[in-house]
Amino acid sequence: MARVTVEDCIEKISNRFDLVMIAAQRARSLAAGAELTVDRDNDKNPVVALREIADETVDLGELENSLIKGLQKHVERDDQEEEIDIAAATDDFATLASQTSAAVLLGDGASEAAPRFEDDVDGEDDGSDASDDD
Repeated sequence: MARVTVEDCIEKISNRFDLVMIAAQRARSLAAGAELTVDRDNDKNPVVALREIADETVDLGELENSLIKGLQKHVERDDQEEEIDIAAATDDFATLASQTSAAVLLGDGASEAAPRFEDDVDGEDDGSDASDDD
């Protein structure tokens, strides 16, 4: 079979950089066990990937999407899952707030639940107020 040249593939993918990225993605998927769409003819995976692109036997849009997903570091979550997380966090906050409020009202651990200022530890005024007009 004739050798595949980059010029054969440039007709399908006009940007050489995009061609390299997409062909590399296809070569990686072939190495991972993806099914061949052309005969191997004792060629290595990058050459097979270029031949598949030139012969248009693979879906370029699908290859591009898998390339993008492979390069993404942040995975977007579904809105429904995010709403569930917000609802769970709201419930947790409400439970914590009610427990803290009950502890303050009942006097259980009031010193831990309601922070005090250092100068008001004993509850008495020592007369060192900054608003003295003398």
